Amino acid sequence: MNLLDYLVMALYALMIVLITFWAMRRIGSTKDFFAAGGKMPWWLSGVSHHMSGYSAAVFVAYAAVAYQAGITIYFWWAFPIAIAVLFGAIVFAPRWARLRIHMNIESPMEYLATRYNVPTQQVLAWSGVILKVFDVGAKWAAIAIIINVFTGFDPLMGILIAGALSLFYSVMGGLWADACNDFGQFVVQFIAAIVMVVAVAVHLGGVSQLLHIWDHLPAQHTVIVQEPYSLGFILAYFVIYTLSYNGGTWNLAQRFIASPGGKQARKAALLSAALYLIWPLVLFYPMWAAPLLFPDLADPSRSYSVMAMSLLPNGLIGLVLVAMFTHTLSMTSSDANAITAVVTRDILPALFPKRFSHATPSLLAARITTTLFIIITLIIALNAGRFGGVLTLLIVWFGGLVGPISIPMLLGLLPWFRKCGATAAIASWAIGVATFFIVKFLLPGMSTATVVAAPVFSSLVIFWLCGVLRRSPVAPEVDTLLNALNQDGPAPTPRGAGVSAYHTESK
Repeated sequence: MNLLDYLVMALYALMIVLITFWAMRRIGSTKDFFAAGGKMPWWLSGVSHHMSGYSAAVFVAYAAVAYQAGITIYFWWAFPIAIAVLFGAIVFAPRWARLRIHMNIESPMEYLATRYNVPTQQVLAWSGVILKVFDVGAKWAAIAIIINVFTGFDPLMGILIAGALSLFYSVMGGLWADACNDFGQFVVQFIAAIVMVVAVAVHLGGVSQLLHIWDHLPAQHTVIVQEPYSLGFILAYFVIYTLSYNGGTWNLAQRFIASPGGKQARKAALLSAALYLIWPLVLFYPMWAAPLLFPDLADPSRSYSVMAMSLLPNGLIGLVLVAMFTHTLSMTSSDANAITAVVTRDILPALFPKRFSHATPSLLAARITTTLFIIITLIIALNAGRFGGVLTLLIVWFGGLVGPISIPMLLGLLPWFRKCGATAAIASWAIGVATFFIVKFLLPGMSTATVVAAPVFSSLVIFWLCGVLRRSPVAPEVDTLLNALNQDGPAPTPRGAGVSAYHTESK
């Protein structure tokens, strides 16, 4: 890299600063900070949902899979997400927007106090926060690898640079800054990805050669189902993606919560699904061609970065680095905002009811919590190797544990599970987490598919079974809430909504 590349990066940083200052003018309360005041247009919400759904790990950990195994990465990652979000556009996305309208929520966990009870809400909130700390730490570790390849900076310096920039616009601009920067980052990434595809085509001998790379790659690279990415692994991850991308990952639920209504949330989800279906094909194509241009790379996780450094002229190298860098900022910043919403709206009022008001939480408390969360995740990033590396943190730990946390939250929105109360939620969470640790640590030799699938399916079965066996009546406020989420337009406010809902319990 030379001065021209660093100039491109500086201009990108300036864009983020300007957007953040614009967003700061729209932040007057925690409702604006966490939910954009419920005024986010569907196209911005859709692009932001897409950009917040993956990080620079795509260009590191997933690039290694594309380099070594070929097209399977698209069929166990991007394609299932597209189908999952398409399903969620019908079932889940509109309900998140309706929750904000009918219950005035700002956090995706806030409604659980009414749907189940406060102890259940706290268990799910705390476990989700802890899991996200490790997930976001893996994202910082991924961007450090990329910055090291491009600039030679020590990984510690890369983590601190990314963290400082994210800290600035997350703390000052809230969800508006996150979403608007996501859109700007998508534009940058679009240009950079097209540039990479063209560069690869030129070095292969022309655009027509892109279609023939499979003739020269090992036959295994065109096999969709291959170990360790078995059919069971793909199906398990489809269930996990359905839970995660429709709100189980809290920052993605926020994009729907910020929509003006159910119809706009549905359109946002449809846009995100379309992007997941089409755009990863563009992103992955250079990664699939990498073995032809750079055979026998010692570290396949650096394949995309090495290609950019070798094939592109100065200026465009900086642009590609910015594009990869932006993905981590998109995801980690939106994660920080979502975690802050849960801590500020759900955890702190339960721990310190006299100091923190659930009805009017402090904007200062929100910003302090955001700062602390990002700092903790940066510390995790510096120790990612202790947990098995970036890919293990993302696929095994997050994949195995997100299901037990998400199932009570997502299925609690649906009328078909109205009889699943607090007992079902806690039992499914406990069984799912216990199952993960059993198959991960006590049963050595288990396949990745088993480690990922066993927790989510055991949690799902227990949640459903508890609902089937329940004999006590459903609380009136739960019935009212679920009925209100079935349609757009005026609906009766659930009894116990607002501050009083926080103390409502359904057995």
